[in-house]
Amino acid sequence: MKKLKLDYHIFKGAVNGYLSLYTGGKERPAYFDIAKTVPQLDTLTKGFPVIKAELDAALRETPRFRRYQDVDPGEAKITGTDTAKTWKVFMLYLLGHKPEGNRSLCPQTCALLDQVPGLIQAFFSVLDPGKSVPAHEGPYYGYLRYHLALKVPAESPPKLVVAGQDHVWREGEAVLFDDSHTHEVVNHSPGTRVVLIVDVRRPMPLLPSLLNKFVTDVVARHTYGRSVMKRLKAAG
Repeated sequence: MKKLKLDYHIFKGAVNGYLSLYTGGKERPAYFDIAKTVPQLDTLTKGFPVIKAELDAALRETPRFRRYQDVDPGEAKITGTDTAKTWKVFMLYLLGHKPEGNRSLCPQTCALLDQVPGLIQAFFSVLDPGKSVPAHEGPYYGYLRYHLALKVPAESPPKLVVAGQDHVWREGEAVLFDDSHTHEVVNHSPGTRVVLIVDVRRPMPLLPSLLNKFVTDVVARHTYGRSVMKRLKAAG
């Protein structure tokens, strides 16, 4: 008999219908007030100077920054195949997995991240000059996405568009949004854009929160999380 294998991508789709009852469904907000929704994220925002300093040090370790599609092939449809303009990532945390090589270069950033409850994922996201990200939807309702802008070109600064609402990044400022909405990055800037991306479990009532925790901490950790970490380790 063939062994039944939990598949995160199938499982999360089945759960989305239930979670939509607690997220506002089609009327759910695009952006959120950080202080009211996940106030612990403000600690990261206040830590901008040290996070920025550790990013600058990490950027000198160029080989550790991987093309997003090389870490997660499922992202190839939005990262594109244009090798002249890439989207690179520097993973710091994913579903309980901690890539120690990367984390050793950013100890203070990781100490701040470890204080965030419901942490799902954290990484530096680097867009080459002129690299845009086409409109797409995050796959799961159970998390919210935080961006802390670390490097933003002054000329033609790129913008995030969520559910038709624009947000222009500004260095040292943060934004919290619902990644499951249609969103894109419009980037015509001549410089590199870097943000710290942090995914956290969405605040919800007890029962949906327990289900959400099971999906992230058990199903996703041992399927999606494990496969991404395996690729990251193989890349050296």
